[in-house]
Amino acid sequence: MAELSSFLVLSAILFSIGVYGIISKKSAIRILISIEIMLNAVLLNFVALSSFQVLEPPLLLTGQLFAMFVITIAAAEAAVGLALMVTVYRAHQSIEVSNLKRLKG
Repeated sequence: MAELSSFLVLSAILFSIGVYGIISKKSAIRILISIEIMLNAVLLNFVALSSFQVLEPPLLLTGQLFAMFVITIAAAEAAVGLALMVTVYRAHQSIEVSNLKRLKG
């Protein structure tokens, strides 16, 4: 069985990849994907910490249940985000974040 530290390191790497994707990319779709990667890194932490818990009773699945709830919400968020991007693309012929500054108001 793997140690807790290996899961936490993997989660930190995934979160760093997500942060890099948000900082360096100009496409709104790539930014949404980077946010999803960061969310998955946090969920990996929840599940890993829940499975390595030392509290009684030993089979509390709070991390796993929370992860399933967040994955469901993230799927809905991704669908709404992609629908917004399709609408913005139809109106402005671009989904680059630098070109969308005129949407501010």
